[in-house]
Amino acid sequence: MSGVSDTLRAALWMIGAIGSFTSMAVAGRAVSFELDTFEIMMYRSFIGVVIVLAVGRATGALGSVTTRHMHIHTIRNIGHFAGQNLWFLSLTLIPLAQVFALEFTAPIWVLVLSPLLLSEKLTGARIIAAALGFAGILIVARPFGGGLDIGVVTAALAAVGFAISILFTKRLTRTETTICILFYLTIMQAVFGLICAGFDGDIALPSAITAPWLVLIGCAGLLAHYCLTTALSLAPATVVVPIDFARLPVIAVIGWAFYGEGLDAWVFAGAALIFAGNYFNIWRETRRKRVA
Repeated sequence: MSGVSDTLRAALWMIGAIGSFTSMAVAGRAVSFELDTFEIMMYRSFIGVVIVLAVGRATGALGSVTTRHMHIHTIRNIGHFAGQNLWFLSLTLIPLAQVFALEFTAPIWVLVLSPLLLSEKLTGARIIAAALGFAGILIVARPFGGGLDIGVVTAALAAVGFAISILFTKRLTRTETTICILFYLTIMQAVFGLICAGFDGDIALPSAITAPWLVLIGCAGLLAHYCLTTALSLAPATVVVPIDFARLPVIAVIGWAFYGEGLDAWVFAGAALIFAGNYFNIWRETRRKRVA
């Protein structure tokens, strides 16, 4: 029963990640008119550093921060930094649903690479779940129907960066605590952001309008990674990642309601496939562990 509980708990943590990532997308679009992506990442990471240090000190968890596997932390954070910057840029170029649709090609990369990097078994059920989810995404967003533009390219490349981040996060969860992973996430991202934002010698300061949105981005981004990291510590990456597909219908409705972006019956048809794939994957994994 512990295996069943872990799978369901991972699914609940991913619901938290979905809400956090969605909030971050809305806030990211709101500040993009005054700040570039490097500045957004820099301020977000500064906020994250303060939160991680405060929580770590209050709980006594900072003692679990080690210097082991620094090369894995570095690869993970380079992949994430590149993916996150491309993601913020894509939010300003194409509809929200389209950004999320292309971002969700990341699970395909995870499925392909996880047997090589994580030694996880690529089962038929997981392949079917990912295929159903990806088919639903294509139905909802039809990303290549209007031609290939720069926003489509940046969103697709962001997915590759996120896949690298997910895979190496899973490797780190085998030996490192969540606070250790989040500590190096915020510290390294802050350094990367400061270097890239200050490369041209001009770093814009937040205004009274953008400051609250930046705080939301920092808190939501950190919470999203905490939820994702916790979920990955409870279940394999090929189980956890497809659950994130549920973000697409949520963001499609938000795009329609607040930004006037198109929403039609195809969104719900695709969402049905996405949820079917997630339900099938969780059901099969739960049943398999119960039998074992």
